[in-house]
Amino acid sequence: SNYIMVGYDDLYSIQYFRENIRPYWNRKGDSSIQKQFALAAAEYEQLMKRCEKFDAKLMHDAAISGGKEYAELLALAYRQAIAAHKLIETPNGELAWLSKENYSNGSIGTVDVTYPSAPMFLYYNPEFAKALINFIFYYSESGKWTKPFAAHDVGTYPLANGQTYVGDMPVEECGNMLILTGAICKMEGKADYALKHWDVLTTWTDYLVENGGDPANQLCTDDFAGHWARNANLAVKAIVGVAAYADMADMAGKKDIAQKYGAIAKDMAAKWKEMAQEGDHYRLTFDTGRDTWSQKYNLVWDKMLGYNVFDPSIALDEVAYYLTKQNVYGLPLDCRRGYTKSDWIMWTATLADDHETFMKFVQPIYDFANETTDRIGLTDWYNTDSDKRVGFEARPVLGGFYIKMLEEKFSK
Repeated sequence: SNYIMVGYDDLYSIQYFRENIRPYWNRKGDSSIQKQFALAAAEYEQLMKRCEKFDAKLMHDAAISGGKEYAELLALAYRQAIAAHKLIETPNGELAWLSKENYSNGSIGTVDVTYPSAPMFLYYNPEFAKALINFIFYYSESGKWTKPFAAHDVGTYPLANGQTYVGDMPVEECGNMLILTGAICKMEGKADYALKHWDVLTTWTDYLVENGGDPANQLCTDDFAGHWARNANLAVKAIVGVAAYADMADMAGKKDIAQKYGAIAKDMAAKWKEMAQEGDHYRLTFDTGRDTWSQKYNLVWDKMLGYNVFDPSIALDEVAYYLTKQNVYGLPLDCRRGYTKSDWIMWTATLADDHETFMKFVQPIYDFANETTDRIGLTDWYNTDSDKRVGFEARPVLGGFYIKMLEEKFSK
């Protein structure tokens, strides 16, 4: 046996707010692609042993967590999620782990792509989770982004010079940033990271208190479905975002703030239940009728991070209802069409309280990955009633498959 070495030297990886930035491996400008080849060759045997050990541990741990099929899906997702990012060190010395919005609009550092991809990085190394959002904090705190809600992105790959997405996702991105910051603090057991960004986190939380409980006509991360007002799942995200802020305040010793916003989040959640309930399930939007429904995948963070602002019966009722709506390759995103997002199904599955129910959602994803005739990097957007993708492929969001593993890590 032998090996072939293939490498790519991009010289400068990213333009970061008008400054050209070298790749992380050559961030000080003291290496070369030739040196990296020599280093890789010298470490080949050691690296292969480490890779084999890592592979075995991942498959073992994932199989215990979710079963053989779940483990094989995580193996598919691992390299794909990492490959769809670029690592740099920013001029202020922070890490930036910048996503590439593959097979979409080419955005760089998209917050609502970071949100689904984050579970994998939270699970393995919270420093990478911070690197997914450091640049969004910088964008607001530097004054380059002046709106009272979080930006959607920082440019079009590889130019990270400021948002280029047409339009905003105000409730979506504020909720994402607050939930992810809350998850980082929970993982670290301290609020230090939140305290670095407290002022902007407060601004975003107040925006959600004012606008998130019953969202106006705007896009959410499922933007391919178009604008829609009074989105019940988006409101869940806003409420969990407020709860995250309260939890971070509590961790930071800001007891009055924690009590105030914790009460607000619980009140918002109670109103949500009243507005969204429709018999045995919860509506797509607050003003639609009995036959509408959607995956409330954002609820998973309320359960996983222990905020518990929503009545736990909501998740149980939703999971039971979803099982009546599945197609051969999984649960549709909502009642309007047959397509789905596999990352969101995995989050919805994690709302289940037992392995058997979890697998009822995961098995169809596995079947699609195994039976699809599209020979591409695994898509996250596909039709649940056929073996064909709708659009995306090889995107970072499959890092979201690690949500079940992450839930178990938080529970330990």
